[in-house]
Amino acid sequence: MKNLQELPKLRDSVSYLYIEHAIIEQNDTAIVAIKKDGRVPIPIAAMTCLLIGPGVSITHAAIRAICENGCMAIWCGEKMGRFYASGIGETRSAKNLLIQAKACMDDTMHLEVAKRMYAFRFPKMDVSNKTLQQLRGMEGIRIRKAYELAGKITGIQWKKRSYKQDDWDASDPINQALSEGNALLYGICHAAIISLGYSAGLGFIHTGKQLSFVYDIADLYKAETTIPAAFEVVKKGGDLTKETRICCRKYFARIHLLERIARDIAWILQGDADSQQDNAIRAGDLWEQDGNTIRGGKNYAGQEIKE
Repeated sequence: MKNLQELPKLRDSVSYLYIEHAIIEQNDTAIVAIKKDGRVPIPIAAMTCLLIGPGVSITHAAIRAICENGCMAIWCGEKMGRFYASGIGETRSAKNLLIQAKACMDDTMHLEVAKRMYAFRFPKMDVSNKTLQQLRGMEGIRIRKAYELAGKITGIQWKKRSYKQDDWDASDPINQALSEGNALLYGICHAAIISLGYSAGLGFIHTGKQLSFVYDIADLYKAETTIPAAFEVVKKGGDLTKETRICCRKYFARIHLLERIARDIAWILQGDADSQQDNAIRAGDLWEQDGNTIRGGKNYAGQEIKE
């Protein structure tokens, strides 16, 4: 918080800052965070996303300055554990959203993306010739083995995944810890997806829900984060909710989750994350019938009309 010279990156040129228990006000064209130990300027012009945690009071002028600088404001839970709401400036590009929407609406591309999501889980296997039914079965076996391995390591007996949203206490401790950990994971994935300019609802494996893409992405990381964390917490004992949050944050930090989400989504949607900049769509362009675009913000009244 005291040293903002090097902001953490979601990906190259995508920087973010999480802040909690502070007063945020406008300071000239920027904003400043006021805490007990002093005032800290926040360089919103160089940021992609400001994550606003518990205990933050922010003025209307500060929110306006954030949006006018093209930075996204996201209201989230403690240590980014929940996603509540977001505000966005009008200058941000829709490039990533257009890439996602095109892949989602085209049946061939949709299938390719879905298979890349499974290929992510099985990096040593060629899944191109597998059916989705086969891949779902393989994924079920993989997750079951992840539960069994975590149970073997911790000595916690694993029966099955079982929970009721309307009756939390009906679940055993391990299922409660898994549900708590997954909720944290969904919050971080949701915040990352929105801040990167994608839609949370345009899923490829999960469909029909406003968080379908969040579930798609979160499922990629459960076996190495929330599953071992939940078993570790139950073995340790104590306040299950508090300990699950602490343990999951440790696992998220260990794998650099936010940075990985940005890189992995780019590969999943396009195959080659490094080529993403080559296919850049200029913000404000005008669509052409052949699928290309022309420069926006220009008066074309003097051009010849071709029939």
